[in-house]
Amino acid sequence: MSVRAMPVGDHALLVELADGEETAALHGELLRRRAAGTLPPVGEIVPAERTVLLDGLADPARLAAEVSGWRLAAAGRVDAASVELPVRYDGPDLADVAEMWGMSPRQAARLHAATPFRVAFCGFSPGFGYLTGLGERYAVRRRATPRTSVPAGSVAVAGPYTGVYPRSSPGGWQLIGTTDAVLWDQDREQPALLVPGTRVRFVAVDA
Repeated sequence: MSVRAMPVGDHALLVELADGEETAALHGELLRRRAAGTLPPVGEIVPAERTVLLDGLADPARLAAEVSGWRLAAAGRVDAASVELPVRYDGPDLADVAEMWGMSPRQAARLHAATPFRVAFCGFSPGFGYLTGLGERYAVRRRATPRTSVPAGSVAVAGPYTGVYPRSSPGGWQLIGTTDAVLWDQDREQPALLVPGTRVRFVAVDA
């Protein structure tokens, strides 16, 4: 594991890794150790694409010296919640995405629905998760001209990621479907439906 651990202020540590797989594995290990009581007290654990931020540490330097020697389990072995999202594969960019993948729109929808996803990290807007699973083979470019308004519930792809817009907002991802699932609800105990580590499956439904 390639690790670069950098203190951030007096009580935080930023761990930089080589790729998304290592980041997911470290995030899972941190969650396991916190649940087992073997991780120093920490306020927040925030994964990103190639980094994990730990905030609220009493001694960041001590943890920085330890993490490089950890043996990490594969990300797929991490115990995590699972979510199924019903989706109508009716997005305006589905045909373009299918062409990039070298298949028909129906085949593209089937491939996407058959793929097990995992929330790697969150960002962009509250409740927006970056889902990995398709891999670089199916990475697609963003739209040349972003839309000024993307409807809430739009299922989209960009680069190697899948995402679901939790609310209407501008966006340049390729829209392949829609879901009625509520991705962000401030009245829930956990407002975000999709949090890092969550396993996600899209279930195709009739339009």
